Amino acid sequence: MPTERPPTLDPTAVGRWQRMAPAVSPWLHEEVAQRMLDRLQWIRLQPRAWLHWGALRGGVSAHAQLATRYPDSTCFVLEAHAGRAQAAIKKIAFPWWHPKRWSGPAVRFEAPPAGTVDMLWANMALHEAADPQALIGEWHQAIRVGGFLMFSCLGPDTARELRDIYAALGWPPAGHQLTDMHDWGDMLVQAGFAEPVMDMERITLTFASPERLLQELRELGRNFHPLRFPALRGRAWKARLLQALEASLPRHADGRLVLTFEIIYGHAMKAQPKVKVSAMSAVSVADMRAMLQGSRHSS
Repeated sequence: MPTERPPTLDPTAVGRWQRMAPAVSPWLHEEVAQRMLDRLQWIRLQPRAWLHWGALRGGVSAHAQLATRYPDSTCFVLEAHAGRAQAAIKKIAFPWWHPKRWSGPAVRFEAPPAGTVDMLWANMALHEAADPQALIGEWHQAIRVGGFLMFSCLGPDTARELRDIYAALGWPPAGHQLTDMHDWGDMLVQAGFAEPVMDMERITLTFASPERLLQELRELGRNFHPLRFPALRGRAWKARLLQALEASLPRHADGRLVLTFEIIYGHAMKAQPKVKVSAMSAVSVADMRAMLQGSRHSS
């Protein structure tokens, strides 16, 4: 696998969006989180500690269900930016007078110590990462050996109808290229995860009007492609876009406009670290400790 950042993703644009993204959980994110929750029925491990990566955008309702599912587990919530962290505290933390604030482990709005969580939950975050391989590496560092990762993200077929319209009009790309689930699986293995299980589904959303469609897309994200329109566009351009959406998008049987979203789901375990055999090998203290602990448990 290549080690450079995705060539069709502008990290400056990603950083700007991370700072300005609405402090809400989009409807689609909550829906995808529900489908991830269904997949937990196949996981027997009951985490002693778990980390919700990007809970504010990933799904506040889903967070409440996870907390109910693991009531005796220590929960960490980690947001990339301070402003979003404050918003997450307001939406997730129980007020001081609430009984649940004192009846179980407190939610900790901070990064957990390395290698201490049994589950890392990251819903609809990976496709917005400026350096996804580095992000997967961070996730791997956070998880305890034997723990697992659950994540979801958008796949390559997302908004394919909109991409086709932009191409037909001779406009720059409508969005950056999204990664295939098989490539995500390769990146997980490269980061040290084992037994990755990847699957995908396509969700078809319908919209009453082009204006409603654009409103939904603005809440979900932005165009991070380096070759996107370099400047602001005017009312005439927007009118042309609305006209093109109305005329060219496929329609449902009820006449509503149709847009496809490909959703990728991933699950992987953090395996015992392996030492590469060579004339001279370097092993971190954390990896050596994990290997020694594993050998004690297996003996």
